[in-house]
Amino acid sequence: MNIIHVDKLIYKNMLKLRFKRMGRKRSPFYRLVIIENTTKRDGRPVDEVGYYNPITKKCSIDLVRVSKWLNEGVKPSPAAARLLNKLQ
Repeated sequence: MNIIHVDKLIYKNMLKLRFKRMGRKRSPFYRLVIIENTTKRDGRPVDEVGYYNPITKKCSIDLVRVSKWLNEGVKPSPAAARLLNKLQ
């Protein structure tokens, strides 16, 4: 079992960088969140680091906080990794 210590909080499961779906039916937008991998898609996140609207292609991501979390060992989901590669 992996135990991750972040800011005096202990997470027993692996943390992931992934999207959390928000918005109305047929007009979604997504928040980019740090969340435990066992938590459901719209569950409570550890940290919110940005958002992405696929309809207007508007995106706002705090790259400093994302790089901090990636250095801590957080694994991005495939969709989040594609978005980060587009921005860099």
